[in-house]
Formats: sequence, structure tokens, C-alpha cells
Amino acid sequence: MTRTDGEITAETDRLIVRPWRLDEADRFFDMHRRMEVARWIGGRPMTSLEEADQKLRQILDSIAADPRFGAWAVLERDADVPAGSILLKPLPDGAGEIEIGWHLHPDSWGRGIATEAAHALMARGFGFGLTEIWAVANPDNRRSARVCEKLGMELLGTTTRWYHETNLMFWIGAHPGQQPSLAPDSTSGDPGTDL
Repeated sequence: MTRTDGEITAETDRLIVRPWRLDEADRFFDMHRRMEVARWIGGRPMTSLEEADQKLRQILDSIAADPRFGAWAVLERDADVPAGSILLKPLPDGAGEIEIGWHLHPDSWGRGIATEAAHALMARGFGFGLTEIWAVANPDNRRSARVCEKLGMELLGTTTRWYHETNLMFWIGAHPGQQPSLAPDSTSGDPGTDL
């Protein structure tokens, strides 16, 4: 597979983060049709390749409008298909807060790909001026909570802000000693993790 430097959004020694391609809609669909992926990102699996194609077109249009934010494909350098998506985007119904997230195909779970790609994308975000980055995770999604911990993100508590259901609220700032600009709804109680 040939790649040009102009399409690389972020990279590590092992991974390349770059825009999805329309000819990868089958892989995108195969990832999003699986309940084990969809349950953490809205709960509704994709039902057709056409739906995947339409979503990829929306993602590419969004990146074209503002290349700082979007959802990109993550590939191991020697792979022919993406492992999944990594995203950096404004949180819904927020006041400009930026979220980092990931959705990997189950065949790519457990290999550190999400953590490594997220580190690279966080560095890119801080490099273009973000002062803080947020992550939200379902309290039962221990895999994502563990990735947040590996990224050095602080678990602040739980919140219904942004996605209007109870989620764990993780945060990281660009500078040592920095404090979060927002507080969680709750810092007490069991958020559902035993990290």
C-alpha cells in the first residue's frame, strides 16, 4: 500500500493516522456493524455498506471543513486495512470542549493501538493550541477507561454533560499543574471502575 506524507495526520514508529478512504467502507462497515463496538458508541450497529459509505463521506467533509478535528483511520505501517478510528472532535452540546476517542475493530483490540494512536493525536492537538482534552466512557467500558488511564488522563468523576447519559469524565491538560475548566456532576460514588 502506498502512502504519501501529505495524507498523514499523525504517526508513531508503528502507526499511521490518516483520513479514511472511500474504498475502505467495507472495513468501516465491518467494524461498526458489530454490537461489541456499537454498544459503546450509541448502541446501534450499522446495517448496510451504504450507511458506512455515507458516514465516511460525512467524516471526510468534516475534515475538509476543519482539518484540526475529525475521525481518522489508524493503520499499522505494515497493514493493508485500518485497525479502526481515532477521533479528536468538539463534544456535542458543549462550549468548545474537545474529545479524544477511538473505535477499533475487535481484531485489533488488546495490542496498544488505541493508546499509541491517541498519544500521537493528543500531541497534535496540544501542538496546534488545545489547552485541554476530554474523554468520556461508559462506566462499564473498562477497556476505554484503561486507555484513558494509560494516556495520563485524570478520572474526574461522572457526568451527563455532552451525551446526556452517565459517563466517566476524563481530562488532561496541556501544562503541568493545570486544572480542568469543568467539574464532573459527581465525584463520589462508584463510577463503575476499579482501575
